[in-house]
Amino acid sequence: MIVKIDNKEFQVNEGDVLEDVIKKNFKQKNIVAVKVNDKLSDLSDCITANSTVKLITTTDKDGLDILRHSCAHIFGHALKQLHPEVQMVIGPVIENGFYYDILSENPITEKDLPLIENRMRKLAKKNYTIRREVVSKDEAIAIFKNRKEPYKVELLEEIPKDEVIAVYHHEEYIDMCRGPHLTNTKHVAAFKLMKISGSYWKGDSSNQALTRIYGTAWESQGSLDNYLKSLEEAEKSDHRMLGKKLDLFHFQEESPGMVFWHDKGWTVFNLIKDFITGYLKKNSYKIINTPQILDKSLWKKSGHLDKFGDLIFDVGSEKKEYAIKPMSCPGHVQVFNQGLKSYKDLPVKYAEFGFVHRNEPSGTLHGLLRIRAFTQDDAHIFCTPDQIEGEISILINTIKDIYGKFGFEDLKIDLSTRPEKRVGSDEIWDKAESSLVQALEANDIDYLENPGDGAFYGPKIDFSLKDSLSRVWQLGTIQLDFSMPGRLDASYIDKDGNKSVPVMIHRAILGSLERFVGILIEHYSGNLPLWLSPVQVMILNITDKHKAYAEEICDKLLDLGIRSECDNTNEKIGYKIRNHAITRVPYMVIIGDKELESRMISVRDRAGSDLGSLQIEEFIDLLKKEID
Repeated sequence: MIVKIDNKEFQVNEGDVLEDVIKKNFKQKNIVAVKVNDKLSDLSDCITANSTVKLITTTDKDGLDILRHSCAHIFGHALKQLHPEVQMVIGPVIENGFYYDILSENPITEKDLPLIENRMRKLAKKNYTIRREVVSKDEAIAIFKNRKEPYKVELLEEIPKDEVIAVYHHEEYIDMCRGPHLTNTKHVAAFKLMKISGSYWKGDSSNQALTRIYGTAWESQGSLDNYLKSLEEAEKSDHRMLGKKLDLFHFQEESPGMVFWHDKGWTVFNLIKDFITGYLKKNSYKIINTPQILDKSLWKKSGHLDKFGDLIFDVGSEKKEYAIKPMSCPGHVQVFNQGLKSYKDLPVKYAEFGFVHRNEPSGTLHGLLRIRAFTQDDAHIFCTPDQIEGEISILINTIKDIYGKFGFEDLKIDLSTRPEKRVGSDEIWDKAESSLVQALEANDIDYLENPGDGAFYGPKIDFSLKDSLSRVWQLGTIQLDFSMPGRLDASYIDKDGNKSVPVMIHRAILGSLERFVGILIEHYSGNLPLWLSPVQVMILNITDKHKAYAEEICDKLLDLGIRSECDNTNEKIGYKIRNHAITRVPYMVIIGDKELESRMISVRDRAGSDLGSLQIEEFIDLLKKEID
């Protein structure tokens, strides 16, 4: 029979093993799996009629995930050789690597990781064959009962009777997985065990406490080295460390996951907020504010209580149940519902810097990047179906432009289409997806499609940006909603005089302002652009006789809206310069005898470059140009 493999046709026999066919016809050495009719499959599987096969290598995302999952099994193999009493729980692939939850009577610590890693290297270098075996549910349960792995047994007991179960044999070690996996350990050459943390069985703090061991794995040693180097750079730029160093914000146990802003940090926050406000005013948004607490019945009606109930903070008063808002959408519909709307009034655009609370698990909290109380640059556009494409085009270009203003040019855009479980007719989904596609293509946007990954109420476009450390952050989103407006009784009078339900476009540009501040700090390693710096100019006098002129310069800059401070302390000038260099202030002005006599100023930037003597007007022009 004829089978197409990577767009080439080959004569094969039905039942031939994929790996044998590929070895015979392809010279690539890093093929780790295949997609057969768009479904990932092990190389050890057999070819069937009418198959279209795509080769997956370790440089593909799918191939890298397979490599990492196989590395997790090699970790399990090494750990059980060193600590046979350990019970293996679950070990999924995560971004850049994997983790494995285990239960051990004798605690595994950071000191054990090099020993386990060395044993993993010895196992990988054996180049042994990883054997896949398909078994029944009862057979799998018997295998893991015999091996004294109760957590594997419990997982198996929850699997439907007719589901295919595969176990993978690493010499004497056996683990279970849907697969696919590598057929040989020779591809697993570049990995490192990273850290240990705590976890709970099934993520429930009332269950057994477990140990979680994290690892990373890559297709080459070069890629691993680059990743580890990027982690070192990221550690130097960690916003939590810089937030303390630059006196921007802090956190404390009395309010976990909620930020205490200091004066300088709050200045940065409000500069960003004011910048977005300017865009809103130019683009006909009505800036509103909705209550922080709403009756739970509204969240039930909107669908949020069923979908996000675990994340909602509850409060009670006078025998009534309320929820602290986790998002602003239902409140915006309430504002839209005030007064009769005509199709001539649409689109109506509501924006709010919504302060929201979400009960994120304590173990996931991470500085400004994952918190429980944050401010969303949230907006909702109520429009007719015919207006969708035009509004989406405006939003796409606006989001790109705003990211550019903050110094982000490398963007990734994804289109997520209808999921299996959804609301609305196919005709509505066809129209919605078509509108998004046409808007993307009309604006020459390169995008990736995520089939089936849309929200239950409509398709969406997600925007991600890459920072200076090549990390990708998902920020902006444009979502079409055909569900919530109707659920919350929103309507307008259409051209025919009938009541119609508007389409609701959810959009966020920066998402959480707090998170965006954290991303900016790390992207610029604390050296924020001049327009975003909380203190733009620091004036330093050498002695007391220069103090009056220093303050005169400071006042002049402040009158022009340039954020300036004067350090008139009695410290030596060298100390002052070093001290303010640490705070990443963009410019320092030094005032001494020469400057006082000439009515000039000496200027140096935060990179340490001496800009020489300038007239104050020259310096002001320099600042204005850079800010513009």
